Amino acid sequence: MWLGFYNYTVVLTYLGLISSVIGMTEALEERFSVAIACLVVSGICDMLDGKVARTKKGRTDDEKKFGIQIDSLCDLICFGAFPAFLGYGLGLRGFWGTTAMCLYVLAAVIRLGYFNVIEEKRQKETTGVRKYYEGLPVTSIAIIFPIVYLLRPHFGQVIYLRVLIGVMIAVGILFVSRIKVFKPGNKMMAAIIVAGLVILGKLLRFY
Repeated sequence: MWLGFYNYTVVLTYLGLISSVIGMTEALEERFSVAIACLVVSGICDMLDGKVARTKKGRTDDEKKFGIQIDSLCDLICFGAFPAFLGYGLGLRGFWGTTAMCLYVLAAVIRLGYFNVIEEKRQKETTGVRKYYEGLPVTSIAIIFPIVYLLRPHFGQVIYLRVLIGVMIAVGILFVSRIKVFKPGNKMMAAIIVAGLVILGKLLRFY
């Protein structure tokens, strides 16, 4: 017997996970442009999976809880472990590099665990759509990391690694901060996806 809940609402979540796993294999082969392109694809999948899930009416409580858990588990790999994996491949080493990666992944875990608790509670209390997030969503790294990577040719390797360390620490802090980040509406989501596709094109041009 297959464990889990199988319907179309989790397809994009699984595709995002598969994209990140492929990205890890590309990073191992030092094809970083393709690897980071996979991160962008995972981000786009994550942006859309919630909207797809909400199109299915009459989901049971177990299906909703499963969706929350599976989304966060996949997010931890795609936007927690995978960026740290990329950082190591790009040269993060030593005390500061290792510290930045560890703090980043730890912050992602804390944020996702906290989000699970709050989101489950929110869904019990209301059927309304969330209007804002508390702290920076982990998915944001799918845009931030590629932009930083595209700036790589403009820096020497030493300076670039310092920038990357600073970005990972700063993003990790924002993950667990109390700042309110408004959830993008349809128009903003469309703009972000277009921006992601533009970045995707630039990344693959380097391949």
